[in-house]
Amino acid sequence: MKMNVRWNLGIVSICTALVLTSSCGWSGKGNSASSSPSTSSTASESPSTSSEPSASSPEASPTASASPTSTSMPTESETDTDEITRIINDMTLEEKVGQMILAGIDGTSINQATKKMIANQHVGGIIMYKNNFSDIRGSVQLVNDLKKANKNNPVPLFMSVDQEGGKVSRLPKDFVAIPDNAKVGRSGEAELAKEMGSLISKELRIMGFNVDFAPVLDINSNPNNPVIGNRSFGNNAKLVTKMGIAEMNGLRDGGTIAVVKHFPGHGDTSVDSHLDLPVVRKTTEQLEAMEWIPFRAAVEAKADAVMVAHILFPLIDDKAPASFSKVIIGEQLRGTLGYNGVVITDDMTMGAIAKNYGIEDAAVLSVDAGSDILLIAHGYDTEKKVYDRLLQSVKSGKIQESRIDESVRRILALKLKYKLSDKPVPTPKLADLPNEAIRHWLDKL
Repeated sequence: MKMNVRWNLGIVSICTALVLTSSCGWSGKGNSASSSPSTSSTASESPSTSSEPSASSPEASPTASASPTSTSMPTESETDTDEITRIINDMTLEEKVGQMILAGIDGTSINQATKKMIANQHVGGIIMYKNNFSDIRGSVQLVNDLKKANKNNPVPLFMSVDQEGGKVSRLPKDFVAIPDNAKVGRSGEAELAKEMGSLISKELRIMGFNVDFAPVLDINSNPNNPVIGNRSFGNNAKLVTKMGIAEMNGLRDGGTIAVVKHFPGHGDTSVDSHLDLPVVRKTTEQLEAMEWIPFRAAVEAKADAVMVAHILFPLIDDKAPASFSKVIIGEQLRGTLGYNGVVITDDMTMGAIAKNYGIEDAAVLSVDAGSDILLIAHGYDTEKKVYDRLLQSVKSGKIQESRIDESVRRILALKLKYKLSDKPVPTPKLADLPNEAIRHWLDKL
């Protein structure tokens, strides 16, 4: 049996359970169900054929299937727990470990190193940066080729990108530019932030992406912060919470998985974590009074994924930065805040980790602390070393396989919730882009 058939069988079983109460919205055969429903990282930069359906045709439209809302999709406990268990039980340890890695790639077209990484390390997702994009046709072709390369793996890929607006914008220049969060924040209108999330979701889905590392929930409380600045909605918790949660809702209502970032808060740093390790001397009580406020609201709003920052909080945990701190991830995010969704690290190849810790060691510690996905954004060799070290840690008993299963369960539940598939998307025409809607939205700012 081909690997992707396992995913399809799980989908079919869940849809069968739903048929008496709602329309399932899954389509296609094998691992080619509708790639996203219609109604829900880092700032560093690192040809379809004429027979394809038009991006504007009904069956090709990324807004034609059901929404991942509480009314249209069941919770895991209702119908899909048994199916996820069956899929996990049918996966090899190597496949399960691979699901916990989201990797970067080189170049604007797929190469043998990328194919080997997907085939041999079974990575669960890909992140694309500015230098991976060419024109629209070439970029969509790359996305489709990556999905095609995943055909023998058990479940579809997370196809992810940092598309915040402003300086953190990755998509081709054919799209009308969306401004930074600070400009949107100055409007004070949550509905405009939600509309921004919806527009970004439309952009990403038409290009074949299903994950956005946004919104930024950091509060820009330090004017000397070299990395957040206008990426934040503002300098106070109330505004950032209102605008950030609205954008999160716009993204996920549009069918895109929103990853809120950077827990427990990157707004008061004076060091860019891409370059070195920021140290913030705040207590838990101080974080609760400011930085945690937007994240607590996101957890209450059932955020699908949270990115954890590479910041050392020595008054909370003097041995590990947040991204592999048992206190911050395990006791605080999972415990105090009660978050049970997917936790992903910021890029483990950033200077904060690479200069101060061994990347492979930090990756193992992060999983042990409660992270579900390790973002390894640069370097095929680095990705393989992390994969090999994590695999060996399980085989040696340093990490229990049950701990891996716990993360894989969360990952599969999220992929099922958003009905991910590796079905190719058609190359959009310029007329298919939501540029007119973006211009109309800009007029309201």
